[in-house]
Amino acid sequence: MREWLYDVFRERPWWMSASLIFCAWMAIFYVPWDLFVKPVARDEEVWLGIEVHGVAAKLAALPHWFVYAAAVYGFRRRRPWMGFWAPVYVAQIAVSILVWKALETGGSRGLLLGAAWSLPMFAFALLFWRRRDYFAPRPLGLVRRYGEWALVTGASSGIGAELARQIAADGMNVVLSARRSDRLARLASELEKAHGIATRVVVADLAEREGQAALLDAVADLEIGLLVNNAGLGYQGRFDLQDGERLRRLLTLNCEAPLVLTHALVKPMCERGRGAVLFTGSASGYQPLPLRAAYAASKAFDRILGESLWGELRAANIDVTVLDPGSTQTEFQAMAGEIPHPGDAVEGVARAGLEALGQQPSVLVGWWSWLRANVATRLLTRPIAIHAAHHMMEAQTPEDMR
Repeated sequence: MREWLYDVFRERPWWMSASLIFCAWMAIFYVPWDLFVKPVARDEEVWLGIEVHGVAAKLAALPHWFVYAAAVYGFRRRRPWMGFWAPVYVAQIAVSILVWKALETGGSRGLLLGAAWSLPMFAFALLFWRRRDYFAPRPLGLVRRYGEWALVTGASSGIGAELARQIAADGMNVVLSARRSDRLARLASELEKAHGIATRVVVADLAEREGQAALLDAVADLEIGLLVNNAGLGYQGRFDLQDGERLRRLLTLNCEAPLVLTHALVKPMCERGRGAVLFTGSASGYQPLPLRAAYAASKAFDRILGESLWGELRAANIDVTVLDPGSTQTEFQAMAGEIPHPGDAVEGVARAGLEALGQQPSVLVGWWSWLRANVATRLLTRPIAIHAAHHMMEAQTPEDMR
């Protein structure tokens, strides 16, 4: 509990932490009580100084609930929009107090009382405005935090290539590993010219143990400060129709390879007292997915492994995060045999993973992925969740593989 409290309140000014606690109290306890327990006849709400009662007050409580819940999220995750929204909303409260008190008392006395009562909130809004830089996007600072070299597996395309680009843009040298040497060579040349960093290309098939050993040998002379376990294989279709050898390669690449690489490279990180591991998981790893069974299971392994290591390695100053994207605009869908469907831009997915390092054990990218994963795991029974997932997966699976 002490470590959790440290995570929640570190770096934030005390008065901002107090605001977070107040918003959490309102979102979790007070507004639900106000909505569902408090009698309608006694209910009252104030918006912009206008007081409403009864059913209108119940309806007015709904946006209040959303506002406080959004504030908790914004404070907790240090979202940039809070830099504008927080001072504006607090200023709105100050205006509401001014108008409400002026109307309630009337005349010049009401205006004076309203001004006096609202002054502390106006001062609070000004304080938020002056500290809006707290919510400004921060540089990643990967070299300062982790060292000179990063290793990115599956770097020849998609999320892996974009992670390599963003890591290089932040100043880290990058080891690029995948099976396609021509793509790795082009990416290495691009990164060196664009960012003036050093690269090393290692062609390796991590679905084979020989490839895992070859990659570790190729980086043995480097201090790898950031390991990105991104290499992965997807496979869409009914389990009995899938190829057994491809299923074996999927399990080895998605589960065994990150386990082996992480175990080998975390040891020297712990000795140096700094480092980071980023796993590319998937929103698929949050629930059973018929027609994507082996892939979903492999990504559940990655998520549980990464989140567990987040808890284990904190004392050694090692950051661990699992990046869990939903559908993304890469070649992954075609390679996995899926019917093409919309996805998130790869740039935002990669950035979310790097920004989450040192901040949280895992990050689900996109509101839809977050909502789908949490509804399935927290609100639905297992049979209903599985049936719903089966229906959704059918729309992404070719007919001959259903």
